[in-house]
Amino acid sequence: MTFDEPLDMAKWWLRLTPDTREWLINNNGDAVPRHIIAEIVEAGGSISSEAWWSGETTPEGFHFSDEAVDWIETAANSELPGLPER
Repeated sequence: MTFDEPLDMAKWWLRLTPDTREWLINNNGDAVPRHIIAEIVEAGGSISSEAWWSGETTPEGFHFSDEAVDWIETAANSELPGLPER
């Protein structure tokens, strides 16, 4: 089975609360707090190293990949079809 990876992220992105999406947009590139990671996992996302959006875990915490940071920026600018406007 082949997945269109950005759509995979879009699927769980839409399941996040608006407050969580807003935090991820406003803090794009920063370490993601554990409670937000838990919400992403509950929404169907993964922070495993196999997921394209998974970056690395540093002493500060989990960080999205560069591609995911770019994706979030695009979502923030309402440039992704099918995603709600901010």
